[in-house]
Amino acid sequence: MKKKKKASMEDKMFRQYLVLVLPGFIIFTIGLIIPLLLSFRYSLTSWDGMTAEKPFVGLKNYIDLIHDKDFRDTWWFTIKFTIGNTIIQNVAALLFAVALDSGIKAQKVYRTAFFVPCLISAVVVGFIWLKMFSNVLPALNDWLGTNFDFLLFGKPNTVLGGLLIANNWQWIGYWMLIYLAGLQSVPAELYEAAKVDGAGPVKRFFHVTIPMLAPSITICVVGITTGSLKVYDLLVSSTKGGPGRASTSVIYQTYTTAINGRQYGYGSAMTVTLVVVLLLVALIQVKGLKSKEVQA
Repeated sequence: MKKKKKASMEDKMFRQYLVLVLPGFIIFTIGLIIPLLLSFRYSLTSWDGMTAEKPFVGLKNYIDLIHDKDFRDTWWFTIKFTIGNTIIQNVAALLFAVALDSGIKAQKVYRTAFFVPCLISAVVVGFIWLKMFSNVLPALNDWLGTNFDFLLFGKPNTVLGGLLIANNWQWIGYWMLIYLAGLQSVPAELYEAAKVDGAGPVKRFFHVTIPMLAPSITICVVGITTGSLKVYDLLVSSTKGGPGRASTSVIYQTYTTAINGRQYGYGSAMTVTLVVVLLLVALIQVKGLKSKEVQA
């Protein structure tokens, strides 16, 4: 009798669990898995996106990608953008979080001011900084009588710096809050024990704060890296991949190839390549950073 009751309870709990999980699984399948499978299928064809016919070409699109200089260039820009963002946003977000956690006055005001930009659409952020670099800052130049070159989006050798400024302005506050939450969860007893052992502020930061922030660091590094590899919206309203092709990201190139160039098969191969890279990067980072968490 008891076994039957236990089995009945387990069945009931399983059904309740299924009711909670099933909607999310269906959305995940329809919104991500099916499109990915379709992309892989189309990547093996020379489909133009218009006709019903989808001629099978096997791995030809992937072989062509290897020899495609434009595609390699887009990866080089995307990698530089990703590395720049990952370093700057993590360091700046952590330093700002430490400053706010130190008990400075008007902490809520600063926290809100840093966080607000991430609520703005990336398309709007791109437009804001396009106007800043092309109108507002040059006008300030004239008013002050200075001669600084603020046209960062207009030159191939400065466009990356301009995009990093725009992207970091938008997202540093978001990652700062994650680090701040991590800092506020560090037990005060650890700092007291370190002080008793004679550790100064710098030693306490590297031997207490950083190890205890390992979970937050994992979240921020993986989030910033994968987000930067997918940069697209910011480019649409600011540089449109220019000047020339100096700021063309992988996703921007994929879109122009598939939609504007009517090469859906080739564009799908680009998409599959990006997804594989994203998964590999995320897995490597999570595995590496999780091992640090265990050590910490």
